[in-house]
Amino acid sequence: MERFLVYSLEELPYVIVSLLIAFTVHEFSHAYVAYKFGDPTAKNEGRVTLNPIQHLDPIGTLLILIAGFGWARPVPVNRFHFKNPKLAGVLVSFAGPFSNLIVAILGFLIWYGLRASGFDLSYYVDQFFIILIRLNILLFVFNLIPLPPLDGYRIVQDLVSADLRAKMTQYEQYGSLIFLILIITPLSKYTIRPILDTVVPFVGGTLSQFFSLLFF
Repeated sequence: MERFLVYSLEELPYVIVSLLIAFTVHEFSHAYVAYKFGDPTAKNEGRVTLNPIQHLDPIGTLLILIAGFGWARPVPVNRFHFKNPKLAGVLVSFAGPFSNLIVAILGFLIWYGLRASGFDLSYYVDQFFIILIRLNILLFVFNLIPLPPLDGYRIVQDLVSADLRAKMTQYEQYGSLIFLILIITPLSKYTIRPILDTVVPFVGGTLSQFFSLLFF
């Protein structure tokens, strides 16, 4: 079984807990920001909550384990409730990935803070923080890729003209199909994977250097 997973069996408990945190915070942030901008759709469906059961997507969660990236259940958003649809749309879409970056930053802050305070952290605590930070940075970067149905695509949709948005919507189903092909076939090695393998370590390394200077 282990050879089919990106993470080892030893890492799985940490991965599962980290995923529960990452996916829950991500989708809650979408729902909360949409509600604050006047859209009650997600709230009416019980999505303005930190209960992970309301947010997990079985396929997206499984893909994180076997492919290294995935997604949660999308939060429903009705742009017609927004007074300023473009601004609200961008902020609602960006809220999810940004929340994952915040979790990664908080992870570094707590982890390095404990180490700097002289706490003798066990191997298991270190592993948890390493995986929590890595997964949240991964979700931050992955979800900003401008392909449907990712948040990066929604941001682009709200930034372009109404005419171009209509055309993008018209062909969105084909974009989603292309996205699935890219992530479940060997093509990912030449498309999405190089992006993740470059940007994720860069973000993680930059944050690590910052907090190292801050605490040590």
